[in-house]
Amino acid sequence: MGKIVAKFGGSSLSDAGQFRKVRDILRMDARRVYVVPSAPGKRFATDEKVTDLLYLTHRTKTEGGDWRAVFARIAERYHQIERDLALTTDLAAQLERIAGDIDAGASADYCASRGEYLNGLLLSAYLGYAFLDPKDYIFFNADGQYESERTNDALSEALAGVENAVVPGFYGALPDGSVHTFSRGGSDITGAIVARAACADVYENWTDVSGFLMADPRLVDGALPIRNVTYRELRELSYMGATVLHEDSIFPVHRAGIPTNIRNTNHPEHIGTFITHLAETDKNPYVITGIAGRVGYSVISVEKAMMNAEKGFGKRILQAVEEAGLNFEHLPTGIDTLCVVLETAQLAPVQEKVVSRIMALTQPDTITIHDDMGLIATVGRGMVHNPGTAARLFTALSTAHVNVRMIDQGSSELSILVGVDRCDFEASIRAIYHEFVK
Repeated sequence: MGKIVAKFGGSSLSDAGQFRKVRDILRMDARRVYVVPSAPGKRFATDEKVTDLLYLTHRTKTEGGDWRAVFARIAERYHQIERDLALTTDLAAQLERIAGDIDAGASADYCASRGEYLNGLLLSAYLGYAFLDPKDYIFFNADGQYESERTNDALSEALAGVENAVVPGFYGALPDGSVHTFSRGGSDITGAIVARAACADVYENWTDVSGFLMADPRLVDGALPIRNVTYRELRELSYMGATVLHEDSIFPVHRAGIPTNIRNTNHPEHIGTFITHLAETDKNPYVITGIAGRVGYSVISVEKAMMNAEKGFGKRILQAVEEAGLNFEHLPTGIDTLCVVLETAQLAPVQEKVVSRIMALTQPDTITIHDDMGLIATVGRGMVHNPGTAARLFTALSTAHVNVRMIDQGSSELSILVGVDRCDFEASIRAIYHEFVK
């Protein structure tokens, strides 16, 4: 029998009722043998996430405030779950020990990680599963860099010794044994790490949405779900703003060739979205897979006659960007023009410095900067096999009276990126969606 690793987000484990849903989901498939929980999330719109409260506890303690009052709210969340599930655990002793650590000056990482730790203890008691503390199996070096192979060896051995286990998400340990957290996508990353270590058939990521949609539902009413997407497509969509799952959080399973299934805890009957390597062979009813975008970009356009004959011209422009401590997003070029796309928020404080440095290094004919840009990526593995895709996209934008300021398409033809004025951003996404999704 194969194995499934199931990660459940904060909304999936926010209270006792959600714990029961998780138990029922696990019982639906005996292959779901390893579980990765997040800390309790919001129970209602005005509620607070436990992780946020833990960070607040640490900050209040550092500033000399009444941190115990904040911590008491956290403790009550867990006690409520314990009472509602009629569990008999050592929760009170655990909370007292954690409070003592905080009082003694525990780090922000330690404080934040206790959300997953305590939820993992309660969930393991509720399910009757073994509890594996990530600090004993997930390792970072002294610089805080994740040690993938050492972790995989240790965790694989530990999982082989238990039939069912709960492994809390979000954290591991530094060489001195102190707790260290992942910087982003914490519990998602842990879930992928566990799936790789377990050689799982599938990594299930349970959240409060039924997978990816082809476009942001706030911009496109009735946006359809994506049933199958490749890891390459996901990287493009995530980079441009699709927020269901951060690209970094699935790298371990991507590397191991394990499919990821995004599912909805509140609607487990939905099949969600599958992320695989082999989705290229699946039939997609649409030419495109999805559309994603973000606003807040600036484009520096450097023009110089015969620049293509100057060796190192592009390198010198990027040197000016690097010296200012900036990361560029895209680099579209023409025969006599090279454009650098940057986040406006990063560029604004050093814009004059960057422009002056480019002028000094390249002696261009002109430099222009266009702010208030939005970038939109239309992504799809099917585009390469469908002639006229680009023509359809730009016709749709023209019909919507959108002025395209920038075009960039990679050689893989997996995506077409367009830059538009911020005021045209939402209309552009709707126009592209309705052109390709009937």
